[in-house]
Amino acid sequence: MASYIEFTFDHSNELVELLIEHIELVLQTLVFALPLGILLGVFIAYYQPAAVTVLWGAGVAMTIPSLALFGLLIPILGIGNPPVIVALVLYAQLPIIRNTYIGLTSVDQSIIEAGRGVGMTKWQRLYKLQIPIALPVMIAGIRNAIVILIGVATVGAYVGAGGLGFYIFTGIYQANVEMVVVTTIVVSLLALVFDYGFKSIEQILQLRNGEEIPLTWGAKLLTRALP
Repeated sequence: MASYIEFTFDHSNELVELLIEHIELVLQTLVFALPLGILLGVFIAYYQPAAVTVLWGAGVAMTIPSLALFGLLIPILGIGNPPVIVALVLYAQLPIIRNTYIGLTSVDQSIIEAGRGVGMTKWQRLYKLQIPIALPVMIAGIRNAIVILIGVATVGAYVGAGGLGFYIFTGIYQANVEMVVVTTIVVSLLALVFDYGFKSIEQILQLRNGEEIPLTWGAKLLTRALP
């Protein structure tokens, strides 16, 4: 245990730099993955015949081993962040698309009919009624996607993307147990922090939708801070 603590203090600056790189990589991925996944989820919610095909394709993308996918993308995009971001966007699609689809199709039809009755267009019903009600379910999908991205992004270091995976692969090559264990713990903690944060947001949205649920400490803080 002492060796792990010593390693953490001795390499704290490098760990922080790699942590920031890792977060940036995940956020860059989300910039592309979220709009794509949500748009596809909305599309299949309105065009049901395409649902099976789109969800099947997103599921297949998740089953492709990350190194194999990087290998397919490197000849096209080179090494570094681009092939990793494209691969991560593909890995993030299934939970985002599926939860968007489930959230939108689970909205009570009487609410949609009420919106139609007051003269709302299809798109007005979507962004004024369906999406606000479906948001907690959609956020749950984004939570799952982010946890997946944080884990898979470590493999991106193998093709020059940087992030915490750099220390994990370096530790494996050098047989440095402390480097591997400490970095793995940091990756796990990062995933837990993001998961907890989005869980708190999900609970606040559920609360605003009229659901009575036990709140996490983070959700309680947010309810006090938000109007």
